[in-house]
Amino acid sequence: MQSSKRLGENLRKLRLKNKLSQGDLAKKLNVDRAYISNIENGRMNPTLSTLEKIAEALGISSSELLK
Repeated sequence: MQSSKRLGENLRKLRLKNKLSQGDLAKKLNVDRAYISNIENGRMNPTLSTLEKIAEALGISSSELLK
């Protein structure tokens, strides 16, 4: 499986586990909801700093997103 697809699936799973909508997560990160959608669907690869911000918003380590 492509790493971008795996990242997207992990992000979606962890976001839902935290009971957050894409919009909720986007607000926490100060980004557009479509950006979160694009990451979850494997259409966009976030930078390392963005991965760290996403992980922090979800209360996990950035390595959890990449497993």
